[in-house]
Amino acid sequence: MSQSTVEFNKVLYAPLSEVDPEVQNIIDKETWRQYSGLELIASENLTSRATMEANGSILTNKYSEGLPNARYYGGNEWIDELEILCRKRALQAFHLDPAVWGVNVQPYSGSTANFAALTALLQPQDRLMGLGLPDGGHLTHGYYTAKKKMTASSIYFQSFPYALDPATQLVDYSGLASQARIFKPRLIICGASAYPRDWDYEALRKVADEHGAYLMADIAHTSGLVAAQELADPFKYCNVVTTTTHKTLRGPRAGLIFFRKDDEAHKDLEKRVNDAVFPACQGGPHNNTIAGIATTLLQATQPSWKAYAQQVIKNARALADELVKNGYKLQTGGTDSHLVLWDLRPLKLTGSKVEKIGDLVGITINKNAVSGDSSAQVPGGIRIGTAALTSRDLREDDLRIVADFLHRAVQLSLLVQKEAGSKLLKDFVRSATVSEEGKVGAQKVAQLRRDVRAFARRWPLPGIVGPITRPAGIEEDD
Repeated sequence: MSQSTVEFNKVLYAPLSEVDPEVQNIIDKETWRQYSGLELIASENLTSRATMEANGSILTNKYSEGLPNARYYGGNEWIDELEILCRKRALQAFHLDPAVWGVNVQPYSGSTANFAALTALLQPQDRLMGLGLPDGGHLTHGYYTAKKKMTASSIYFQSFPYALDPATQLVDYSGLASQARIFKPRLIICGASAYPRDWDYEALRKVADEHGAYLMADIAHTSGLVAAQELADPFKYCNVVTTTTHKTLRGPRAGLIFFRKDDEAHKDLEKRVNDAVFPACQGGPHNNTIAGIATTLLQATQPSWKAYAQQVIKNARALADELVKNGYKLQTGGTDSHLVLWDLRPLKLTGSKVEKIGDLVGITINKNAVSGDSSAQVPGGIRIGTAALTSRDLREDDLRIVADFLHRAVQLSLLVQKEAGSKLLKDFVRSATVSEEGKVGAQKVAQLRRDVRAFARRWPLPGIVGPITRPAGIEEDD
């Protein structure tokens, strides 16, 4: 029987554009947005065509709860081969000895990986310490407020944040050591989502050893740079290392958990981590995503990867230097990585308003707390990253042009805020988008938007081959 003779199954062979033109149009509009704008969110990147092909493959059909050669379903011989290959490549990408380190490649995301790691290492209500969120830490490192425990890491465990040194804005390792003597953590977490400098893993290991604690590094933001050996190596000092796969590693959206297995202290850690991922924290793995991870990790073992990582850091430093030349304040004054944290408080601007102007002109950034903010919900800065623009072939001189766009965006934010005559965000947006007599803010926003688009469309968009055309539903003023 041919495919076309079974009427109710014809839909299985038709392309997306024919079956669901609405979703196809949304994808086309998002493609146009990415092509026409400047992606500067530090937690985002632009993955490869090969990774997209793997991630959108027939592997999505297969259920495979369990581990290779120990599944709860049949028909997994090729899935086993894929997962074993992905594990092998993960260890190769991070230069790890398979006799010393193992890895679980099944976590659905970085947050899932982190909670699975906590489940493996701790008992409920055990104590952990992580960098506080307003100082650049991550929600999953134990964040809570005076009124609410925000994530599972603070709901199910007792947490105490360590902080930055107010004078240097660097991690206060001596303060952490003093706090640990009082709090006596079972686990210390290092790594951050908005900290532009590298980490002293050796100092953290000494603190952990003093209290018989585990040390876990969450390198979600920097893993691509760590794999390229452009940042300090957390694997020399940590018991567990977690990461996402879609930031500087430039893969699909997922997570990894690396665990030591080389001595008496780690003899059961492999089983604890694997059991924590499944069945404790999630169900069957997403095999299509694991294929995308494997393809990404292969790319990360190539000589070109180191060149990419080096350019990411060069671009971040060029951007930071240009902002400093314009008189702006950056946390720590610069960066060691892909990330720049811009303190807007001296300008009496909030991150929310600059983010909004960015959206209006095609510069994608995100509001972010900076050290000293009284609340992470009302952030005084913005976070910028260069991984995605580096994937579009931009280099230092190009990032200086991007820095000028950001300078114009911030100056526009000040103008629009003044013309709005109010501190309310809705009035700010109205002033930025609606032309009014005697006011020039909206006109200047439109001009910056045209300039950004013209610049952004000079560059290729990873994963897309052939011309990119404006889809239905997109209206522009140029």
